[in-house]
Amino acid sequence: MWLYVAAALLGLFLLRRWHRERQTVPRLSEKHVLITGCDSGFGNLLARQLDARGLRVLAACLTEAGAAQLRAATSNRLQTVLLDVTSSKSIADVTAWVRERVGDRGRTGLTPCCHPVVTPPAFLPFAAAQARLAQGFGTAPAHPISSPGLWGLVNNAGIAIPTAPNEWLTKEDFVKVLDVNLVGLVEVTLSLLPLVRRARGRVVNVASVMGRVSFFGGGYCISKYGVEAFSDSLRLEMRNFGVKVCVIEPGYFKTMITNVENLERNFHSSWKKLPEEIKASYGEGYLRQFVAMLKTMQKTYNSNLSLVTNCMEHALTSLHPRSRYSAGWDAKLLYLPISYLPSALSDALFALFYPKSVGKP
Repeated sequence: MWLYVAAALLGLFLLRRWHRERQTVPRLSEKHVLITGCDSGFGNLLARQLDARGLRVLAACLTEAGAAQLRAATSNRLQTVLLDVTSSKSIADVTAWVRERVGDRGRTGLTPCCHPVVTPPAFLPFAAAQARLAQGFGTAPAHPISSPGLWGLVNNAGIAIPTAPNEWLTKEDFVKVLDVNLVGLVEVTLSLLPLVRRARGRVVNVASVMGRVSFFGGGYCISKYGVEAFSDSLRLEMRNFGVKVCVIEPGYFKTMITNVENLERNFHSSWKKLPEEIKASYGEGYLRQFVAMLKTMQKTYNSNLSLVTNCMEHALTSLHPRSRYSAGWDAKLLYLPISYLPSALSDALFALFYPKSVGKP
């Protein structure tokens, strides 16, 4: 009996969520969305995807070559700008550029169907005011005006290299990744947040399943944990302003970040710089096993990037977006469940596939 009731309630919950998530934001063709990291990967595909849907895309690229390639593949609505998220000056310049394009005024109210809004003078008697309204000079609005401001900010720019076992890296190696993936994301968001707030829009931050579990060293996992924390606090702060903050948590997809050749070169480069004492502690077999593990993981990479960009698009266009989106079968069925396990169990599971060091003290 209770099993049937639970199943019915679950079915009703899923039906209600499905119905809510199908509702889209009106007048999308008037919405401006800024996306960072549009040279390749998720950002590039999302820019083309939103442009095809009619949104006004502001695509931030690191290189002019990436910007030119994107412009050639999209409509005249899409505009590109060069942005280095590690440079405060670059961020300030892009913020000014965006402000010019989206407007910098607050919500001004409503626009009527057929007549301008003319409020009867306050000193008119009530009956006279009613008569003025009846003549068509009233405030019977049909549609809200398009709010100036930035409807969507998608923080997508990111890097993974340098990465290696923590002991192989320097402080500068960590800082290089954190500056792009976390500090840059925070500064871009803070710079553009007033424009997003005025539009009562969306902030979409690209984290990772590696912001839920961390089984390799370097700044990447640390930065993604930081993106999760920043997004959670920002979501609460923006709640009363009508701004939605969403986190995208992709699994392993075939992008420049997961390119095995680049990662392998990075590992060998880090190994060569190590003192002999550390090399002896790990052993060259550790390096070979690490590279072999990467090549094995490459076979599981998902090449369908639209699984991620569809989540981003939903976060921007749905009337009721989710707070978090897990993209990819591995994110949903492997990494997310593992993140809820006790640490002893998750450590034991990852240790089965982890390289074995010589273990010398």
